[in-house]
Amino acid sequence: MTSSLTITPVILAGGSGTRLWPLSRKSYPKQFVRLVGEQTLFQASALRMAGRADGLQFQPPVVLTNSDFRFIVTEQLSEVGIDPGAVIIEPEGRNTAPAVLAAALHLLAQDPEAVMLVAPSDHVIPDAEVFHEAVKQGLAAVAAGDLVTFGIQPDRPETGYGYLELASQPDGSGAAVKLARFVEKPDAARAAEMLAAGTYLWNAGIFLFRAKDIVAAFEAYAPDLSAPVKAAVAEAQADLGFLRLAPAPWAGAQDISIDYAVMEKAPNLSVVPFSAGWSDLGGWDAVWREGERDDNGVSLSGAATAIDCEDTLLRSDSENLEIVGIGLKDVIAVAMNDAVLVADMSRAQDVKKAVDALKAKKAAQATQFPMDHRPWGWYESLVIGDRFQVKRIHVHPGAALSLQSHFHRSEHWIVVEGTARVTIDDTVKLVTENQSVYIPLGAVHRMENPGKVPMVLIEVQTGTYLGEDDIIRYEDVYSRGQGAKG
Repeated sequence: MTSSLTITPVILAGGSGTRLWPLSRKSYPKQFVRLVGEQTLFQASALRMAGRADGLQFQPPVVLTNSDFRFIVTEQLSEVGIDPGAVIIEPEGRNTAPAVLAAALHLLAQDPEAVMLVAPSDHVIPDAEVFHEAVKQGLAAVAAGDLVTFGIQPDRPETGYGYLELASQPDGSGAAVKLARFVEKPDAARAAEMLAAGTYLWNAGIFLFRAKDIVAAFEAYAPDLSAPVKAAVAEAQADLGFLRLAPAPWAGAQDISIDYAVMEKAPNLSVVPFSAGWSDLGGWDAVWREGERDDNGVSLSGAATAIDCEDTLLRSDSENLEIVGIGLKDVIAVAMNDAVLVADMSRAQDVKKAVDALKAKKAAQATQFPMDHRPWGWYESLVIGDRFQVKRIHVHPGAALSLQSHFHRSEHWIVVEGTARVTIDDTVKLVTENQSVYIPLGAVHRMENPGKVPMVLIEVQTGTYLGEDDIIRYEDVYSRGQGAKG
């Protein structure tokens, strides 16, 4: 059917970000980081499913994310020239089943024949053209009412992935094959047996189906989930270009994956085999495998130097921090300005234990990324003292912070790049590079970037209390099409 060639991508962009710590954290998970290539994983996923490509016509994507990531999503899509169709905000994480159902209900209300391609935002698929061919292979099954998933041809006995058992051996054409069953993550011996059998594929968590078919599947096999999600969608509120699902009914939705809720119960399942390269970057060992390596198996990123090293990953994500490895073998070393990870390559999956240990000691590095993204740009803390704090603040062209004041602190602003328009009580003036301005305690103030290039300033706060909640907002302004908050 011709309409089936028009597909709406549904991009899942939540996640807790523990297995690639310290670069990926709860406040800034791996899909928003440049791990492999020039784009972030989220940007690469969106570009792979954008516009007209290889005989497919993709609609603007629907993105499922949470409130903390909403501005990161829109900013990163804007950077690669993609206008999102809808950014749906989940009040709290509820796994993939409620998220997919919410997206399906949203699309079904607009188009009764909508076809949706559901994909995580943190996977690496190097060959987009082959991926598009796989999607086209699944369209016939979708037209027949099947729920289609994509299985990755395994190249090793992997114990970290779930598997899909096919009802028959693939014929090599790439055509969809009926699914026999889902298989949980196996032990090493069982993984080797499944690799040899040739009828098992890795479960990529990518799905293709009509919105009406997946909604019907939820009603048949997960009726307890349908009611709260339908209510959350029906009562959703528009907010600054985002669609916020209603929190009360959403809280009643079960925290469950789409595999457990529907896929393992539905009889109308097909699998498209895919063998052109794929990784979920589920650990630093996977980043090492997917990245560029020299003849000694050494992968370097940022300000990193290796001397007599083998099969090692060295990465610095701080512009002022050099990392040097000497005589290392099978080692992961990742440095940021607030945390450093050093691990044996074979222990890559244990990085989440480090996060748990840091949470137990209440270390901010366990979950908080040193850079905080806002609708107007971002800031990072450079130095924190007993009664002072130094921040670097980046404000997008045309963006502004809200009009505000503080009870407990005064601020010094030094512009180091671009031009700032500064409001202090009744005075408005331009502050250019190498100039500074003082904001007294209690003064009503605002900073704006009226220019065409980013504005960067250094903010020095002094006072008895420096928390982010010491703020009164008098007026929210709009920046780059969205409400700006300080």
